[in-house]
Amino acid sequence: MSEKLIALIGAGGKMGRRISPNLRKFGYTFIGCEKDETGVAALREEGIDARPTEEAMALANFVVFTLPDAALPALSKALVPLMKPGATAISLDPAAARLGLLHTRDDVNFVVVHPCHPPLFGDCDSEAEKNDLFGGIAAKQDIVIALLQGDETAYIEAEALCRHMFHPVVDCHRITVEQMAILEPAAAEVVCATCAVIMKEAIDESVSRGVPEAAARSFLLGHIQIPLAIMLNSSNPFSDAAKIAIDYGKRHIIRADWRSVFEPDKIEEVLREMLHLEA
Repeated sequence: MSEKLIALIGAGGKMGRRISPNLRKFGYTFIGCEKDETGVAALREEGIDARPTEEAMALANFVVFTLPDAALPALSKALVPLMKPGATAISLDPAAARLGLLHTRDDVNFVVVHPCHPPLFGDCDSEAEKNDLFGGIAAKQDIVIALLQGDETAYIEAEALCRHMFHPVVDCHRITVEQMAILEPAAAEVVCATCAVIMKEAIDESVSRGVPEAAARSFLLGHIQIPLAIMLNSSNPFSDAAKIAIDYGKRHIIRADWRSVFEPDKIEEVLREMLHLEA
């Protein structure tokens, strides 16, 4: 437990409401800041101390931005100047920081953190862990964290807080903001989430061509798990026939230059689109 005060910006939103139960669990003192009336009402129902954002910024030792990526450039420009010297700002996504659009101050520390989420092949000891797909409730997960600006003492304190925010955390991987942007959006969203959408569309396409929906879903969910297990969690190889099918799929589904999405200019391009910025 830390006696330092935390200001949770966007406390009534999705991420704020995920984090606040863990802050309570570990005995942190925190203030909820929320502009949306529905969010304010939710904070009141949960008995969370809510104060005007400007007042909270001047008091807090930690300011945690739990807001959509696109809101952070303008919001940080308005709020960071109100932070007290030596405080630490924590962003939950690398987008604004990677583009240089997170407003900073020389006398304020800045940390970026993101959950890895419970792994597909992780150990689950209970039904609660199995059902906690996002993490932060029952299932164990790792987090990645970057010190954008500040000193090591501030980083150590921020890491301890982040471990509690996303509890239960197994490992905390310290990386750079640039590396975090390689992981998300490039690897996790541009590549993996796109493949997940294509997998679901493959089920829908099978159904549209006459396969009973229950059969298509059962068959393909199993056949999604097996290739992932072979590639990520097993020493068993693909069959020779499957290898031929995979090569065919690469030629007809995947662009030959798909790895270009990891180039810095492509990461910046997709981040700008995600933050609704003009080219």
